[in-house]
Amino acid sequence: MYAPRKLAFSILGRCPWRHCHHGSASTALSVREALKANVEEGAKNIKIQGWVRSVRSQKEVLFLHVNDGSSLENLQIVAELELKSSAISFGSSVEVSGVLVKSPSKKQNVELKAEDIRVLGECDTKDFPFKIKEHHPPEYVRQYPHLRCRTNTFSSLLRVRSEATSAIHQFFKSNGYVHIHTPVITSNDCEGAGELFQVEASHRVGTQKEEDGGFFGVPAFLTVSGQLHLEVMSGGFNKVFTFGPTFRAENSQSRRHLAEFYMVEAEVSFTESLEDIMQIMENLFKDTTTAILSKCPEDMNLFFKFVSPGQQGRLERMIKNTFIVMSYTEALEILKKAATSFQYKTEWGCDLQTEHEKYLVRHCGDVPVFVINYPYDLKPFYARDNEDGPQRTVAAVDLLIPGIGELFGGSLREERLHILQSRLDTLGLTDTYQWYLDLRRFGSVPHGGFGMGFERYLQCILGVDNIKDVIPFPRFPYSCLL
Repeated sequence: MYAPRKLAFSILGRCPWRHCHHGSASTALSVREALKANVEEGAKNIKIQGWVRSVRSQKEVLFLHVNDGSSLENLQIVAELELKSSAISFGSSVEVSGVLVKSPSKKQNVELKAEDIRVLGECDTKDFPFKIKEHHPPEYVRQYPHLRCRTNTFSSLLRVRSEATSAIHQFFKSNGYVHIHTPVITSNDCEGAGELFQVEASHRVGTQKEEDGGFFGVPAFLTVSGQLHLEVMSGGFNKVFTFGPTFRAENSQSRRHLAEFYMVEAEVSFTESLEDIMQIMENLFKDTTTAILSKCPEDMNLFFKFVSPGQQGRLERMIKNTFIVMSYTEALEILKKAATSFQYKTEWGCDLQTEHEKYLVRHCGDVPVFVINYPYDLKPFYARDNEDGPQRTVAAVDLLIPGIGELFGGSLREERLHILQSRLDTLGLTDTYQWYLDLRRFGSVPHGGFGMGFERYLQCILGVDNIKDVIPFPRFPYSCLL
């Protein structure tokens, strides 16, 4: 508990710090800036704006804790009781002006001695769904997407998410990549899985008829990947990347699926090595994670302590160790020898399921695992044919990580016109992808790339069990709140 204190008042009923700093201009600071301010050089007249996280009175002193989202830690406000108002409550928004001084308490370095408290927005604490000093489970918090940024855990998540976004952009920028804004609306189905949201106008345009192909004249969909558009750009740039929303119309309520999520995708020209692509994937993961641990220590520690104990050690192990590489065939041999009973088959030619992926990572000591050279028929038409005999494989790779399974997927792209032409003919896609064949006709180069699910990455580093809890506004079947 905070030690009791008695405030001295001047003859005019004003506290000494008001008198001493009368007339000096207040500097607007964020809570984060205020907490880091150097008050050894002298008290500072400041103004902060934020939301009240706690209120209590002690004899002649009013204590508030205020937060503005810039920091996990709150700024303590110390005020005379004459500044107390019934409108000041948990959740209300305030503007506080006063003097920032060194705090006598060991719990914080500084505190703000208030000269004025202005309530900007009142909050009815009875109806407010989040209660002070009460733990609210993620499932409950998720019901209030318009308010959940007020909770400690979710505000920490959003700061980490913001820093991760910045770190990813910085990784690509420092390595010479050009950022491309790939379209959200497209006429291509990159993955070929058919899980697409079709785009239609809510009204007919002019004299448009149903049979003319709709608003765009052709069927249009929300993108499932920016890869094909990046491949277009890789015909003129050595290294490109995109980072934006993607959509899957998969009818799943699982903890690992969303209808709208973010993808980090990159394409590299003039490479014939799958190892080159894998090294970029590994570097991206390690550099981004290291940056987040450095920039968000308090927020990360909240997750390490309250959400996923042991997660810090797992992250350090992933950063420290070189990622393991095994072929699809080797992975199947490991699965066949496992004492574990799997729900899905482990025969050559079957796709690896999440249960298989998680087992392989555990088998390798919780170090991320690259699985390479998948069966020809398991991967999309653009994966490069290894031309390796009866068990035909392609130069494709998935990166599997602890607790999640697949995080990255990538491949070398088939740059040889005759092989690509043959495969598209077989699949009956030649007319649809004539433009894609043109890329191979006009100055084609060996190239490859990958995609990383951003929300799965956040799940991985934070140890969050449900993907719906790492995105501001989750979209999934039968749920589109806000």
